[in-house]
Amino acid sequence: LISKPLGDALGVSVVVENRPGAAGNAGATLVATSTDAHTVLLSDIGSLVISPLMLQNLSYKAGDLRGVAMLAYSPYLFAVNPQVPARTLSELVAFSKTAPLNVASSGTGSPNHLGCVEIAEATGMRWQHVPYKGGAQAIADTAAGATQVVLNGMLATLPLVQSGKLRAVGISRRTRSPLMPDLATIAEQGIKDFEAGTYQGVVCPKSMPRAAVDRLSTALIQIARTPEIRARLTEAGAEVMTMSPPEVDGFMESERKRWSSLIQR
Repeated sequence: LISKPLGDALGVSVVVENRPGAAGNAGATLVATSTDAHTVLLSDIGSLVISPLMLQNLSYKAGDLRGVAMLAYSPYLFAVNPQVPARTLSELVAFSKTAPLNVASSGTGSPNHLGCVEIAEATGMRWQHVPYKGGAQAIADTAAGATQVVLNGMLATLPLVQSGKLRAVGISRRTRSPLMPDLATIAEQGIKDFEAGTYQGVVCPKSMPRAAVDRLSTALIQIARTPEIRARLTEAGAEVMTMSPPEVDGFMESERKRWSSLIQR
């Protein structure tokens, strides 16, 4: 969505290279170890915050990546296969104590995996974690019935809910979503202050010159705030959330504090 307007703003070609796998760590490793000033990463907090806390064999550290810009936030939908007889979080917790429940995620240590751990800690929900190599297969298998529950970004999950292939039982947004005003938040359903989701941020190697970082950040934030991009994101269940380079670094540090205690437990 942003590659063409970014290329126009910078006067260069912007090439998008998808690097799935390892909960985002494949792409993060490529960028963190890059030695040029032209390779950046669009990613979520999984590879930026959680993996460096959790995995000892990573070839990069959290400090190897510095913030460029935050662009958007998309809450998670907590959804079930329609065959699961639960329409609320409490009904799902009760059902989990009577039948096996497989919860799909985009990978061990991913933000949606840890979100499920947080929900289970707070409610006593019983489940077996089934990690995938990405969110697309996790939601596809839940819709097909191979797994029964998924906590995944609204951008990818909402279309399956709208088509009836999944049923949403909660949303991780602090307040209800205008796109689904009848769907209660997870916090409303008993987990106080629960909020999680997909934060689409851009980071770069720490070696990138500050002038280049600032120029790229300014262009990205201006593009994200344009009416066209804002409208496209809103339709898909995301909201524009912009941050400057220091604000991105501060946000990542606050997220490290949030998740570190859960990872230790």
